[in-house]
Amino acid sequence: MRTDWRKIEENIFKGLMIASTLLILLTLVLILGSVVIKGLPSLNLAMITQTPKGGFYLGKEGGILNAIVGSLLIAGGATVLAVLISLPVVLYINVYARIGSRLAMLTRFALDVLWGVPSIVYGAFGFIILLSLGLRASLLGGIIAVTLLIIPIMSRAMDEVIRMIPKELLAASYALGTTRLETACKVVVRQSLPGILTAVLIAFGRGIGDAASVIFTAGFSDSVPTSLFRPAATLPLAIFFQMGTPIPEVQERAYASALILTFLILLISISTRIIMKKFTKNVIR
Repeated sequence: MRTDWRKIEENIFKGLMIASTLLILLTLVLILGSVVIKGLPSLNLAMITQTPKGGFYLGKEGGILNAIVGSLLIAGGATVLAVLISLPVVLYINVYARIGSRLAMLTRFALDVLWGVPSIVYGAFGFIILLSLGLRASLLGGIIAVTLLIIPIMSRAMDEVIRMIPKELLAASYALGTTRLETACKVVVRQSLPGILTAVLIAFGRGIGDAASVIFTAGFSDSVPTSLFRPAATLPLAIFFQMGTPIPEVQERAYASALILTFLILLISISTRIIMKKFTKNVIR
């Protein structure tokens, strides 16, 4: 009787797991299907290669090249800055800080709290920084706000990857006479490089798809930004503005813009996986 009950319990939980997996896959298929079906008919070369003409949001000609370039510049610049800040922090709390360090625990707690802060708060904080520096909404402001947004995401993802490195590997490195800096750069980073690339991808995807953090800081412009101090359009805001119009043709363009954003993230995901496979051979399993 006990064996039968355990088998029934296992089958119940197995069924729940399968149902949850199918639900997630179904949700993904429905989202992607809706974007493709509604956005593909409105997608054309002009959408990708042209900036908005006069009256674009009223149904006139033009494209969203300004938003594509703006999103890539903001998310790319923020990702680079976040890596330069996050990686040293993570290496310090995992290599330099002693085991059970209160500073390391406090740092992880702070990152967890910052991860849960709404993106609109980062946008408002970035706007305050711009005002204090005497700047207006610009490409630089968007980069600052998105950097603040993705630092905790990137840092905690990197931290979890580095914590999985066997401690014996670090001990062996120290036994060979290497310094902590050499161990951090030549052992820890090399062993966790696939995971670090994944963390960068997650942060980049969050940055390129966020609208709330840039609505106050990056502004919006129908032209491609030529300076860090010029306003920059982003794809999420372009989608928002197009969906907010009562003109069906413009709303269909919003789905085309969403399709472009989805394609960019998918392209980056595939490229990152290829790079990860290339560096995984250096990882000790």
